[in-house]
Amino acid sequence: MGVATLYIKPAFEAKPLAPLPGLGHEVPMHEPLPRLRRSVLYVPASNEKALMKSASLPCDAVIYDLEDAVGPEEKTAARERLRGFLTGPSRPRCEVVVRINPLLSEWGTEDLLATRAARPDAILLPKVDGPRDVLDADAALDETDAPRSIRLWVMIETARAVLNVGAIAELGRDPAARLSCLVAGTNDLAKETRVADRQNLKPWLMQVVLAARAGNVTALDGVSNDFRDLNAFGHECAEARAMGFDGKTLIHPAQIGPANSVFSPTANEIAEAEAIVAEFAKPENRHRGVIAMKGRMVERLHLEQAEALIKKASKIEEKGE
Repeated sequence: MGVATLYIKPAFEAKPLAPLPGLGHEVPMHEPLPRLRRSVLYVPASNEKALMKSASLPCDAVIYDLEDAVGPEEKTAARERLRGFLTGPSRPRCEVVVRINPLLSEWGTEDLLATRAARPDAILLPKVDGPRDVLDADAALDETDAPRSIRLWVMIETARAVLNVGAIAELGRDPAARLSCLVAGTNDLAKETRVADRQNLKPWLMQVVLAARAGNVTALDGVSNDFRDLNAFGHECAEARAMGFDGKTLIHPAQIGPANSVFSPTANEIAEAEAIVAEFAKPENRHRGVIAMKGRMVERLHLEQAEALIKKASKIEEKGE
């Protein structure tokens, strides 16, 4: 059986970006409401036991990995195993993402074709250096008539990706580009830059968050390697939430509970949000831009934040948590 080939259109042939909205106008989101991505678990596609277990885990999303977690000699078998799993009855109900090998690698084209056939919610692109890599993947998906529901996630794990993260995230303003999420690849980034401590990565992680907010896509923090130290993991989650990340990528099921807890609104936060919404709903405040609550100035931007938090809390409640 011959190896399938797929023409990857160069970026300059890809469809142009839609004009950016003017100042003061809302930027359209890909989804009506962002999906919960508090806990996103990597699962090796080569591990059949892990594949079957993933269907019953309470994480918000699973990234089935065909890249780093799978050795060269296992990649073909892992790809076919994953295709069978995702098209079978055991496919999980949570958001399903597949990390393929780089498109220009010897496995990239076959990974893309097999993954497209399995219809995941998103494809995670590794080793992205700039927006051209995203546009090429989008063009390749369009060539296969892939449904627009298949989004693209991007690993920010190289020095060039950090330098270009603003331009990459800008694609989130164009629904045709499919971009939906930025994923910090802290291990690869530390290796490439020779940075020894996570604290020294923080300025770059903040750039990822800032770019994600500007591009209206979600941002996920990198993994915590010591899955046995859940106290340290919880601290990293709290740190990531304070930096503005939407969730964290995980390497072990034991990390799901702590991640879900930290990235969920607390009871006090929900109560405060509901109070803000109720206060602005009063007839005398309905048209005001600023009100006072308990000696504190509250603006309509706080109302927007409160409404978003309540919607997130509602989604979590729908999951039965």
